Amino acid sequence: MNKTSILSAALSAAMLLTLTACQTGEESASASNNPPAGVAVQVTEVVRDTVSTQNKVSGRVVADGQESVYVTANAECVAVYVEAGDEVTAGQKICTLDMASTLSSYNAANISYQSAIQSYQDQEAIFDKQIALAEKNLNDLKALFEIGAASQAEIDSAELNLMTAQASKTSTLAQLEAGMQSYKSNVEQLAAVLENVDSAGNVIAPVSGTVVTLNAAEGGFVSASMPVAVIDGVDTMKVEVSVSEALVPKLNQGDEVDVSISALGVDTLGTIRSIQKSANAQTKLYTVTVGFEEDIEGLLAGMFADVSFRTETSENAVVIPSQAILTSNNVSYVFVVEDGTARYQQVETGLSGNGVTEITSGLEEGQQLVTVGQDYLSDGDAVRIVSGEG
Repeated sequence: MNKTSILSAALSAAMLLTLTACQTGEESASASNNPPAGVAVQVTEVVRDTVSTQNKVSGRVVADGQESVYVTANAECVAVYVEAGDEVTAGQKICTLDMASTLSSYNAANISYQSAIQSYQDQEAIFDKQIALAEKNLNDLKALFEIGAASQAEIDSAELNLMTAQASKTSTLAQLEAGMQSYKSNVEQLAAVLENVDSAGNVIAPVSGTVVTLNAAEGGFVSASMPVAVIDGVDTMKVEVSVSEALVPKLNQGDEVDVSISALGVDTLGTIRSIQKSANAQTKLYTVTVGFEEDIEGLLAGMFADVSFRTETSENAVVIPSQAILTSNNVSYVFVVEDGTARYQQVETGLSGNGVTEITSGLEEGQQLVTVGQDYLSDGDAVRIVSGEG
């Protein structure tokens, strides 16, 4: 073999090695640039816990001071539980009054009022159906008239029926409204008499503090002109909020609530101390007073506070983060992970509160639930679970 042939063979071998090395490098780079298979998701385990529906209302912090406890009726005192100088806590019984007649009247008036509300709603629903039917009949006749299958007289009759139904609704509901307002006024008057009195006739301390004056004696009478007791409130703050009549029946003295003071960045617990028995004449709202369960440093009168009332509670319920739930065509669903695969799961929801939702069917405790990335999933997709950090 001459020198030229040897040189040519050497160059060919070198080029082959170079091409092989380049190809291997490209394959290696391509492999390193390809992300792991599957949609990246974050998951959490389905657990059982307590969930509460919450109604948030804003109010203001006010300073506790001396509180006069009135009962706006003359009533006999049948038992006394404290003496002047005693320390009492909010919700504690001061005395028991013979309020059986007033309580009975209040309960009867409230039943009549609720019955009047139901009657109004029932009649309104009936009239709405009649009007809807009359409107449909009129529209159908107009369509038939266009093709010569109905007469103008039939249309005129249908229009008269519609107007009659509308007039009957207006007249009847106006009468029911007047009766309903009369019952409501009666309830509010009796409720004002029962301010600071529970369903057993006990006069309840609205605040914690010292009883400085007591005008109740067993066998004696209390009157509207003189407070049953005067309590010197402890040096604490309270929150007053105004709530609608729809919320009032769901609240009870002593209920625990969540309180948020945004100015201080504080979230704490509170307790319902009192619920006003009569609405404000102008706003038609009821004042609810909430006390704090602990001292809060820096809390000042006038600060805004958000109070979340727990109106419904479900214990030992299957709960998941609300953000995990997706909705399509009024159907709620989630994705769970099984053996590295996303599975579509339709769910039925219950109560919601504090960022979690009760699941009444569709999930079981211990399942892996997708909480981040579910918007990009379809049933059967491969997934890879990643942490929420970084």
